[in-house]
Amino acid sequence: MKVKYLGALLLTATLTFFGCDDNTGTLGMGMLPGSDGMSAHTTTFNVTTSSVLADSVFAKTSTGYVGRFTDPIFGYYEASFLTELNCIDNFKFPEKYDFDKKTGILVGDTVSGVRLVVYYSTWFGDSLNPCRMSAYELQAKLDRNRYTNIDPSDYYQPNGKLPILLNRKAYTAYDTSITDEERNATDSNGNKTYYPSVTFELNKETYGNEWLKRCRENPDLFKNSNAFIENIFKGVYIKSDYGDGTVLYVDRVDLQMKYHYYVIDTITNAPYKRKQYGFENEDSTAYRWRTEFASTKEVIQANKFFNSDKIQKLAEEDKHTYIKSPAGIFTKAVLPYDSISKNLAGDTLNAVKLTFTNYNEESKYEFSMSAPRYALLLRKMDFKSFFEENKLPDNITSFSVEHNSVATNQYTFSNIARLVSTCIKEKGAAKKKAQEEAGAAWNEEKEKAWEEDWSTVYLIPVAITYDTSSSNQKTMTSIQNDLQPGYAKLKGGPAKNGDEVITPLKLEVTYTTFNK
Repeated sequence: MKVKYLGALLLTATLTFFGCDDNTGTLGMGMLPGSDGMSAHTTTFNVTTSSVLADSVFAKTSTGYVGRFTDPIFGYYEASFLTELNCIDNFKFPEKYDFDKKTGILVGDTVSGVRLVVYYSTWFGDSLNPCRMSAYELQAKLDRNRYTNIDPSDYYQPNGKLPILLNRKAYTAYDTSITDEERNATDSNGNKTYYPSVTFELNKETYGNEWLKRCRENPDLFKNSNAFIENIFKGVYIKSDYGDGTVLYVDRVDLQMKYHYYVIDTITNAPYKRKQYGFENEDSTAYRWRTEFASTKEVIQANKFFNSDKIQKLAEEDKHTYIKSPAGIFTKAVLPYDSISKNLAGDTLNAVKLTFTNYNEESKYEFSMSAPRYALLLRKMDFKSFFEENKLPDNITSFSVEHNSVATNQYTFSNIARLVSTCIKEKGAAKKKAQEEAGAAWNEEKEKAWEEDWSTVYLIPVAITYDTSSSNQKTMTSIQNDLQPGYAKLKGGPAKNGDEVITPLKLEVTYTTFNK
């Protein structure tokens, strides 16, 4: 009797363990006679994977990417970006100083210089690689196309217009002309004052004094960003036109203006008088650069990525798969919902585990890409809406995971049971609806369409942002397509020996069943 009770106790503990998991799903009947016994089992189902070209991805980001990098495996890719510049509401240029009214600040009603500054904090590749960057003025207003296959020529040379080159500048990511003292200098709060950048000098008449004149004549042209972009300056296109081996991660683009101004005594509102020998009693003046317009989250920014044809051949390899960023390759997996439903009808899913293992490849090249840190698993049918609507993983039809690069070299989704049960139920509802509406049986065409949309999932490299609370608990705040260079070569692939896939992935299913 004790043995009997012990067995019952262990079974109860097992069910309690599984029952506390929100990811469980019932495939069969919800009620069975209480006299039935239960037991837990684990089985596996084959999953076929393949590589698919990403073509383009949704990229709503404030980071701009510019440069070119050639990888010995994937070939080259180029990155460039287009951005509008934000204009604060009711923008006004500084006023010329009026000696009678003691108002204003400028020595003359002019702009002394204009420059476009591209700021970046990090980069990928060779920091000393000589490169050259070009900046063009946009001639057409950007639309809200956030996909990385955007065609820049539609905006900086639309309808065959000659491009308006603002300037070109040679650079290296690590500027060796900056001294260590300058590079490590800090302000009174301990913040570094040096910010790596590429600076373009602009025509001060066209992009300075002409704008000042128009603002004086019609302030409404500068009343907000929409007015400024529509009437004054539509934005810039930043691209690399020389160099291979470096990609900059641009934080922002500033349009700065230099002013010649009086140094004003805040008590008298009059200019200070100089005391230097030979300049006694002259009005004190100075020059200062000021950021007037900048790329911000309030305006549109679009990244363009272009991959060489070599990536197409890699996606066609069938003895493994890849994930590659940016906008390169996804791994596609077709989950065996029908087999699970058929074989486990009446049972309860407790856990469904899917693991993608990447090969541990050692590169002999100095600047090689590493495996993406995060990956997202979601249905093909949800791919566009997930990123366009700025969603977060719900652990039902979308799951995120961090790459285990130390212990297992895997992307492990430990429990996607809710995805399996959800899709099986959705298929049943779709079949019923189709039969009711059309009066016909679920046909082969509908079956194929369902399999392509519902049962196909993508493994996608992503970038995840977390917010850390005072108690050191991390909360996911955003997830986006990974736009930094990275790749992983994964075990699997669609290669077959006869009708059998040679290296399928294993979907590990733990379930409880009722024993008569």
